Amino acid sequence: MSELMRIYDRLYSAFGPQHWWPGDTPFEIAVGAILTQNTNWGNVEKAIENLKREKALSARVIHKMPHEKLSRLIKPAGYFNIKAKRLKAFVDFLMKDYGGSLKRMENEDMHLIREKLLNVNGIGPETADSIILYALEKPIFVIDAYTKRVLSRHGIIDHDESYERFQRLFHSSLKPDVRLFNEYHALFVRVGKTFCKPQPLCDACPLNGI
Repeated sequence: MSELMRIYDRLYSAFGPQHWWPGDTPFEIAVGAILTQNTNWGNVEKAIENLKREKALSARVIHKMPHEKLSRLIKPAGYFNIKAKRLKAFVDFLMKDYGGSLKRMENEDMHLIREKLLNVNGIGPETADSIILYALEKPIFVIDAYTKRVLSRHGIIDHDESYERFQRLFHSSLKPDVRLFNEYHALFVRVGKTFCKPQPLCDACPLNGI
C-alpha cells in the first residue's frame, strides 16, 4: 500500500466521511469556492444565505446585479469588494462560454476547463480545482495549506514544492477517483484544523507514527 493510502486509511478510520463540499447545487459550490478564499466556512455560509434570501444565487441574477449590491450581500465573507469582482468575473465567463450553465461546462475536457478557469481574474489553482472536483465532479486533487503542512511534516514532500508538484504526487500515486479525491482533501482539512495546527498536537493525532 502506498504511503498516501496509509495516510488516507488512518484519517478515514479516525474521522469518517466528511460530506464535503456543502452546497445544494453545483453553482452554489462554485460560489462557495470563490468566497472561501482567506476566510472560514462559517462566514461563507452567511454570505451564501444572504444571496439565497435575495433569490440571487444564480449566474443570471449575479450577472445583472450591480457590484455594490453584490458586495453588500457577500459582506460576511470578508474582502467583499475584491470577492464581488472575482464572482462577477467568474459569472461573466460562465455566461459567455457556457450560457451560465455548469452542466455545459461539465461536458468539456477537464484540462481545458482548468486552463480557462485559471484565466479568470482572481481564480488560482486551488479555487479552480475545487470547482472542478466539487462542482463538476471531475477527478482532480485539490492542494491547500493543510495538505502541504501534513505531508511536509511527515517527510513525504518538501513544504516549499510547487502546487503542481504536490498535485502530481497524488495524481501519480492514486487512481483518478472523484469520491476518493473529495474525501481525502476534506480529511486533510479536518486533521489540519484538529491536530496538525501551527503548534501541532502530535501525540493524539491519528497520523502519529507515520
